[in-house]
Amino acid sequence: MRRRRRGSRLDQPRLSRRASLRPAYESDAFGRIAERVARFIGTARYLVAQSIVIVLWVAYNIFVPSSGRFDEFPFIFLTLVLSLQAAYAAPLILLAQNRQDDRDRANLAQDREQSVRTRDDTEYLARELAAVRITIGELATRDFLRSELRALLAELDTADRDHDHDRERRDRRRRREGERPARRDRAVAAEQAPAEKRVRDCDHGVEG
Repeated sequence: MRRRRRGSRLDQPRLSRRASLRPAYESDAFGRIAERVARFIGTARYLVAQSIVIVLWVAYNIFVPSSGRFDEFPFIFLTLVLSLQAAYAAPLILLAQNRQDDRDRANLAQDREQSVRTRDDTEYLARELAAVRITIGELATRDFLRSELRALLAELDTADRDHDHDRERRDRRRRREGERPARRDRAVAAEQAPAEKRVRDCDHGVEG
């Protein structure tokens, strides 16, 4: 049985031989190296080191005997080295600046999106606060409840007083209605008393 080679899958396209011959490198690696070089060139350490190298170069080619000099005056080889360094340093610095500009644009776009989200959130919170204020305005507060309870208590007290007054009036009316027959009986008795007395006197006279 023929064994299948490792990495060959039917659901993945097969890489071409030309692609396999190309060197694999990270597209962002050179940019990072350029940024490191640009940062190092812009430091005071690099300037001091370069100044020391140039001073030593010039001093060596001046004070050393002519047989040991490798770059005599006017120091053409030093000028060539500095020109070559400037020719490479300028593109590296520009590349680093371009990468920084791209990074700034991405950060600016992200900040813009964040500001838009923050504004939307702020508007949403403002609407929610307005709704909460309206709802709270429609709810009964503690002072309102106290005033309503006091008004109800005052109404109940007034109703109780009116009820007491009505009951007293009814009691008085009943008392008056109960006292009227007694007055009538007393008046009738007072009227009948002289007549009975006269009848008794007449009876005593007849008997005598």
